[in-house]
Amino acid sequence: LIGAILFGALAWYTTLLIVPLFPENTDLGWFQELNTFLGLFAGWTVAGPRAGTGYVAAFSYGLTTLVSMVVMALFFNSSAVMIERSLRKRYDGPGEAVTDVFELFIEHGTMMLTYEIVSVLLIGSIAAAMVIEFVGRRTS
Repeated sequence: LIGAILFGALAWYTTLLIVPLFPENTDLGWFQELNTFLGLFAGWTVAGPRAGTGYVAAFSYGLTTLVSMVVMALFFNSSAVMIERSLRKRYDGPGEAVTDVFELFIEHGTMMLTYEIVSVLLIGSIAAAMVIEFVGRRTS
């Protein structure tokens, strides 16, 4: 539960930092909510079960949770943009739509590569993992 809460909070805060990077008047829809949910999910399924395995392992599973959270967020958000574009008939076929998901994945991932966002993600995931480990050792 602590893993879900901490990584959900990390995803929520990071999304607040990402939103200004999009062009003005971009309709982000459920962007923040989706990312927060994916942070909750990653914290629950990746970090949570590994709690109590040691602080060195916590460093590792903190980074693993971070990578899984970011990859899921990039994939689902890129897929949502692709679906929106396909409903507007911007693709000539399904192959072009699928290819665009990966192009959007790279585009959005590159957009995130700022010092501030990368720092928040790295420091936040390691700090969250250390807290998860501390709580895991006290409750097991």
